[in-house]
Amino acid sequence: MRNLPAPMSPDHWLAHMFSAKSAISGGVLRRSVRDVERYVGRAAFLAEMQRRGYSVIENAGQFVVFCNREPLRRLL
Repeated sequence: MRNLPAPMSPDHWLAHMFSAKSAISGGVLRRSVRDVERYVGRAAFLAEMQRRGYSVIENAGQFVVFCNREPLRRLL
């Protein structure tokens, strides 16, 4: 029998995500869409990003979160 870790609550998962050095310093985080949907749910995740004023981009099964309120400019 394998010992599986206890599942994280959505609040704990988000707190863990935002305790990363990159998030604290206003940098960029990348999280898999699958993990976000499993631990928090897409709607709740996006609502939290909007509440914080962060921009989020989805590409190739990943969410890229810009942990600041600076505008984005697509170059290509």
